[in-house]
Amino acid sequence: MPQKNVAVKANLGKTYEVELLTRHFTLKIDQPKPSGNDSAPTPLEFLFFAIGACACTIGKILAEQRKIELKSMKVDVDGDIDTDYLLGKTNEGRAGFSNIRLNVEIDANLNKDEKEEFLKEVLRRCPVSDNVENSSNVLWKIKD
Repeated sequence: MPQKNVAVKANLGKTYEVELLTRHFTLKIDQPKPSGNDSAPTPLEFLFFAIGACACTIGKILAEQRKIELKSMKVDVDGDIDTDYLLGKTNEGRAGFSNIRLNVEIDANLNKDEKEEFLKEVLRRCPVSDNVENSSNVLWKIKD
């Protein structure tokens, strides 16, 4: 099976702003005030951007493969997280989201059942939602 390597770099400066580099793109992540400068989305918001964008991209691929005229696809993503855990105030629970909700609008000549089947296939094939729903090995090391 073909494998593709995806690589990014994240560089923390003196504030909570993190410079992100991949291919020929430079992006930024920040935290809301008062911790950060509120100059860019947070990592959690980027995760939700990734889920929504991946669903839209796979939706486009699937529509083209099935010869479906997909006029538009809109994905709203929201979720619930216990911020006390990530701030170190408790060890109860988990750092991640307890729930992530996708509200999807599909503008295509499909009935409700067909849209539901279409969306299930989209999410089955979406690498981002797969990584959120299933565990992937996270391997780490300290660079010298």
